[in-house]
Amino acid sequence: GLEDMNRAIDGDVVAIALNGRDKWDKARQVLLPTGGLGAEEIDETEAARVVGDGGQQTTQSKHKEMEVDDDDEKQQTTVVQATGRVVAILRRNTRAYCGSIELNDRSKGMTQGKINFISVDRRIPKIQIFSRQIQSILDKRIVVQFDGWPRNSRRPHGHYVRTLGKIGDLDTETNVVLLEHDIPTQAWSPAVLKCLPPEDWCITNQEAEKRRDLRNEPEICIVSVDPPGCTDIDDALHCRRLPNGNYECGVHIADVTHYVREGSALDLEALNRATSVYLVQRRIDMIPSMLSTDLCSLKEKVDRLAFSVIWEINPTNEIVRTWFGKTVIHSKQALAYGDAQKILDDDTAKGPVAFALKNLNRIAKVLRARRRENGALTLASPQIRFVLDSESQKPQDAEMYQLKEANGMVEEFMLLANISVAKRILRSFPSFAILRRHPKPSETQFDMLVRAAAVKGLKIDARSNKALGESLDRCVIKGFPYFNTLIRVLATRCMTQAVYFSSGSVEEQEYQHYGLATPIYTHFTSPIRRYSDILVHRLLAAALRIDPVPTALENEEKSRSMCEHMNHRNRMAQQVGRSSSALYTLLYFRDRDVIEEGIVLSVRKNGIRVFLPKFGIEGSIAVVRGGGGEAEAAVAGGPLSRNRDG
Repeated sequence: GLEDMNRAIDGDVVAIALNGRDKWDKARQVLLPTGGLGAEEIDETEAARVVGDGGQQTTQSKHKEMEVDDDDEKQQTTVVQATGRVVAILRRNTRAYCGSIELNDRSKGMTQGKINFISVDRRIPKIQIFSRQIQSILDKRIVVQFDGWPRNSRRPHGHYVRTLGKIGDLDTETNVVLLEHDIPTQAWSPAVLKCLPPEDWCITNQEAEKRRDLRNEPEICIVSVDPPGCTDIDDALHCRRLPNGNYECGVHIADVTHYVREGSALDLEALNRATSVYLVQRRIDMIPSMLSTDLCSLKEKVDRLAFSVIWEINPTNEIVRTWFGKTVIHSKQALAYGDAQKILDDDTAKGPVAFALKNLNRIAKVLRARRRENGALTLASPQIRFVLDSESQKPQDAEMYQLKEANGMVEEFMLLANISVAKRILRSFPSFAILRRHPKPSETQFDMLVRAAAVKGLKIDARSNKALGESLDRCVIKGFPYFNTLIRVLATRCMTQAVYFSSGSVEEQEYQHYGLATPIYTHFTSPIRRYSDILVHRLLAAALRIDPVPTALENEEKSRSMCEHMNHRNRMAQQVGRSSSALYTLLYFRDRDVIEEGIVLSVRKNGIRVFLPKFGIEGSIAVVRGGGGEAEAAVAGGPLSRNRDG
């Protein structure tokens, strides 16, 4: 409780003393004020998971039951949590917070004085501030700086910094999300802009002579496949048949490091940002748009510099040779996933593009099957897709994003490129290669999943990734087609987070990527939007003796610090994406009454959590005692209405 927290707040570095066992807590079976799928990325796609309680007040659900009844003592595992008390605050988290003034009869009648500020971060207690303009900020989002927590005060103290805008305004709430997650949004500095090439820049003959020129090689048809409207195109692919009967498949990645030189102002700013941030309505770039959407973007029908990985694959789909190198490419066509899928589905489609796509897809299926045989997991990450008004940017329609076979085709070759590059840079730089690992979760992390499956008479074996994958494949219920997807969503929630690390910082057996079932992995394929990939490009260029070894990575402390920074920025970007989706979900449902089929995920003492398959969103429904209805009956231990699937 507050007494044990001893005036510490979230983010403080503290010293604690354990309480006696008689004060340890049992796990509380109540709905928390925040919630959601909460999954972290474990694979190359790294799509943001959609979470939040947006829309719960206006959404009425017909419940298809898949309950985890936490009140059933036969199914419940009681968890005892050790507790402690803060005995010293070693370092105070004195940051600024976004939020609003506490609205009550007292504040509504005040013009100046001491008043409570409520942060949008619910982990932060109310902060007392003094203001002479209370009436002008009552309906506003404001920024307040935390000053401290005096010993004799019930609340921490702070001071007003600035006003962001009106509560509920789309731009205001978006700015709140960005500020709360410390996302850099400032304009590019003159020093950064000075690093950019001139506007009339083009590929010179001198530069082309240093590279493998794929523009002139026979029967190479390079295409890109991306989400509709994508302008920062990192990658492109090709596939051709060789005279010996083998196939040549290539992944071509934007050569960002040709423009972003180590140690430059542009490089330092890219490191600071570490990742592009994707919101529903816009993107915040890691590098200036001259590079991200023009010179580096592998647009169709223009020449571009690339860093390529090219494999020779025999008729039995075995890789017989791998080539790495800098190239010049000319993409024949930039396709959206839907357009590529139409070509894959059309048996009559002919021509170089169709040949490349169909053979890439055929080989990708074999690669995927082999990965799954090795234990790679196929999980689910529901994403809501919004149709926005072109002027107001408000959501007009919403649906769950549907993945196509073309998505899987691209993903397989990106995974193959990342694994191939990881092996190559580790061979040359065993002590400071930048890699990515996904630690194996403990079996206890799957307890929720095991209980959820057991409700339906199914068994989950989580002793290994392969056993888990086979268990998930068996989780099928006749007449309940969405159940398997849902159980994979729940499995995703149990995972630990994948992180960047320097190879010299952990033991080799810890390099593994659990979700992908590969002993080594890195990120090479998205240097326009991830700084980790820029570092990996520099390492690969050094391994191939194209460029010198990156000096920053040779320093163990610097390398470790960069990895920690990239991991932090990556987590913040994911959370921003989820928060942006939650905000748009709330806006979409705010003025709508929607009746949709839902699935009960769990029953708690004060409510239920429901998942809506159509929209891929999850929310809490709090239950007021005495209100009646099916939800209260479920919380009280009674049954919910069952349809034929339940």
